[in-house]
Amino acid sequence: MTRKFWNRTEPMAHTEPDQAGPDHAELARLLPAPSAPEMSPDRQLLFEEHLLNEIHTTTPRPAAGKRPLRRALCIGVPVTALALTAAVFTAGTLTGTDDGAPASVEAPVVAIEAGSTVQLASTAQQIAGAASTRQVPEPGPGQFIYVRSTVSWQASSFNGDTNESKTWVQPVHQREIWRSPDASRGWLDEPGYQPKGGIGLGSDNPHSKPVNGKDIEGDATLRSYNWLKAQPTDPQALLKTVYARLSGPRDRDQQAFEEIEQLINEQLVPAPTAAALYRATAQIPGVVLVQNSQDAAGRSGLALARLDERTGERTELVFDRTTFAYLGSRGVQVKEFDGIKPGTVVERTAVLERAVVNAEKERPAKGSTA
Repeated sequence: MTRKFWNRTEPMAHTEPDQAGPDHAELARLLPAPSAPEMSPDRQLLFEEHLLNEIHTTTPRPAAGKRPLRRALCIGVPVTALALTAAVFTAGTLTGTDDGAPASVEAPVVAIEAGSTVQLASTAQQIAGAASTRQVPEPGPGQFIYVRSTVSWQASSFNGDTNESKTWVQPVHQREIWRSPDASRGWLDEPGYQPKGGIGLGSDNPHSKPVNGKDIEGDATLRSYNWLKAQPTDPQALLKTVYARLSGPRDRDQQAFEEIEQLINEQLVPAPTAAALYRATAQIPGVVLVQNSQDAAGRSGLALARLDERTGERTELVFDRTTFAYLGSRGVQVKEFDGIKPGTVVERTAVLERAVVNAEKERPAKGSTA
């Protein structure tokens, strides 16, 4: 809603038709020009959250959730505080779909299993040991890392006209991503949640802005294959690198755990680095072992998990209990928060394919999955 202010150049109404009007020039000189009030910090933050949510997904938005939304990709569009109000009504055009996104679905509800640190270290060693011997193809210049997943995330929206917010869960849907080894180029195809045909990443993204002299996202190289390959393979040193990237007021241990989730979900991680990451994960305070979990494809396994004490959501990294391969992730509400009942599954992912392909948008041949 736009608030209209008095314009001092407009004629002022008078009660007597034949009475001379006031000296407008003199009034303009004596009275200060009216100005619009500044947006409060809380209001500005709400608009910022809405803008990011609009860019994350194109599902028709009813409202901004009060928990931080973790998404696998955020296409950053720099917007000044002054432009945020207008962005609320225009951001949807950046990633709007032609036919609209699927309707929301009822979130699954599961029994909450208590996590434990018993066997945590030994299980992490088994997961790391399996990762260290896994054959991982190395992408060459001009090639792309391909990852196909099924995903379902909690989404939220804010209605600027009614000042109302709403949170819901997306149906499980397919997501494909291509990234160059240095993450400077790429493509994302997520039908119903991105424009028809997909959207470019890095320098291929029409909304990317130069950062430090490079036309890529500000943090893209920090999650690239090349960056991961260059990291130390000592778990403590690698964990120190992860913590060094964190910022903001949230629990740093929770942030570190979620950062590792982001790194392994949609990237090809070199075997030594993957082994170090899994060992490092078990060293984060608050991490527990959950014996029974499930990814978005319905595959069961055990999980390295951590509870966000502020939101009551437990993030679970799911591994096959026989091969110890990473399957995907799950977010389960353990404590009621913002009206979400315990046992509610608020997010799910499942990695179905990882491969190296020769061109952007090319899909791997059968049997070439990493």
